[in-house]
Amino acid sequence: MVLVAAINMISALLVMILERTQTIGILKALGSANASVRGIFLYQAFYLISRGLFWGNIAGIAIALVQMQFKLVTLPQESYYISFVPVNFNIIHILLLNAGTFAVCALMMILPTFIITKITPVKAIRFS
Repeated sequence: MVLVAAINMISALLVMILERTQTIGILKALGSANASVRGIFLYQAFYLISRGLFWGNIAGIAIALVQMQFKLVTLPQESYYISFVPVNFNIIHILLLNAGTFAVCALMMILPTFIITKITPVKAIRFS
């Protein structure tokens, strides 16, 4: 799952970079350093990761709370000792999982931004 998520995040960032090739060329022509242009795209990627984590947490915690309260997902008692799926709701585990997810996604986002260093201003502006 982490690999699929990483590939999706990398492809989303690459699409953002390709859509903004002319802007990258103009920023470089005006004297922006590669690091500052990369920082812009990393900031956008971190914003997208944060939004995804926020809405994912809202949905996941809501489903877990509904399962805890109403026990909607049941198990066959012939195979299991309990009749419903139990939910262990630990805030520390949720925070650690979010921190790990953010860290892995952030590390995956650094690699595609190196493409920005290969873009020359003349070709980028002419590309449009």
